[in-house]
Amino acid sequence: MNRTAPRRLALASLTVAIVVTGASACSGSSGTSAGSSGSATGTYTIWDPYPQFDGGSDWAKLLDNCGTQAGVTVKRTAFDTSDLTNKALLAAQQGNSPDVLIVDNPVVSTLAEAGVLTGTDENRIDTSQVLPNLLGAGQSGGKTYGTPIGANTLALYYNKGVLQAAGVDVASIKDWASLNTALEKVKAAGKKGITFSAIGTEEGSFQFLPWYWGSGAQLTDVASDQAVSAVSLWQNWLKSGYAPNSVINNTQTTSWQEFATGQFAFAENGTWQLANAKKAGFDYGILPIPTMNGGTAAAPTGGEFVTVPVQSDKGRYGTSAKLVSCLTSAENLVATDTTLSYVAPTKGVQDKQVAANPDLAVWVQAVTAAKGRTSDNLGTKYPQISEQLWGAVQSSLTGAKSPKDALSAAQTAATK
Repeated sequence: MNRTAPRRLALASLTVAIVVTGASACSGSSGTSAGSSGSATGTYTIWDPYPQFDGGSDWAKLLDNCGTQAGVTVKRTAFDTSDLTNKALLAAQQGNSPDVLIVDNPVVSTLAEAGVLTGTDENRIDTSQVLPNLLGAGQSGGKTYGTPIGANTLALYYNKGVLQAAGVDVASIKDWASLNTALEKVKAAGKKGITFSAIGTEEGSFQFLPWYWGSGAQLTDVASDQAVSAVSLWQNWLKSGYAPNSVINNTQTTSWQEFATGQFAFAENGTWQLANAKKAGFDYGILPIPTMNGGTAAAPTGGEFVTVPVQSDKGRYGTSAKLVSCLTSAENLVATDTTLSYVAPTKGVQDKQVAANPDLAVWVQAVTAAKGRTSDNLGTKYPQISEQLWGAVQSSLTGAKSPKDALSAAQTAATK
């Protein structure tokens, strides 16, 4: 399905100023908890960010089936991503947390640091099969909070006809230099080079991070020489006419619309555009985003984590863990991640996805190299850093500041 960027990237809610203490959180669910026999009855609540799926959807049926297997009734409530974070914080403050909470992965550290979530060491959720780079988005302070239900990330879509007409062999594109050579040939052939989103929001940071990390830069040092080289790459694309000035205001949706005209060689976008790519009317391919010196760049991970909020009745955790395990089982992940246009978080399920749809192979490669935005113990520091980063990119692309000056100012502001 084509999921919009605000639903996937809603980080504004990370700065909600609500003080929540874990001790105050308790279940607002009805029914009884698991007793000494280990059985459970009653109603368990699940909140998710998928309002597009109604009660008759396969997703809703899966939730019901998991409840049946656990011996309980599931009461599901769906919110938009931007609303869900606020609702989860308020519910914890008021003592009405759901039993299971599915949230956008950058939000996990915020909720964990606010004392809203239990760690997997307490709720006994098994994450041993999850790829470490994907699990990192749900880790904070040395603890893991929940497990990913799936992941999406970014890569380069390319128009085979445009590249062929320009005499570009896509197999030759392995690093920034070879990509620049390809863009130069495309421009010389009278076509447009590359489109992406550099808008001054989290979407802009999301799209910039593969190039930022691909330069060797770290988010703890925004003003590094490597960071300057990444911003300079994008700036030079605009100066050379390889990318249009519209990227400054492009969302991921509008940049895709530019690519869909058939005039562009490349578009940076995600797995959620696969269905639209098949309807584009021209032959396309997908290429992992290269690093400066070759290899696959770490792109940021999108997708949700399935978590267990703190409850005053700890006896509920056992059944909640059963619900989480059911939702993220190998059998259920294949269907769920196909529905969500996600790559599974475990290698075994990824292999099944690729066997069923070979087009996903490049996405598995990209997800395997991907990285959580809040990884490296950044946690709630990430939103402040990201805001300064997208501001620096905007200043550079508009010509207001040089990449070096823009990033130096960003580092100073992020440190404050």
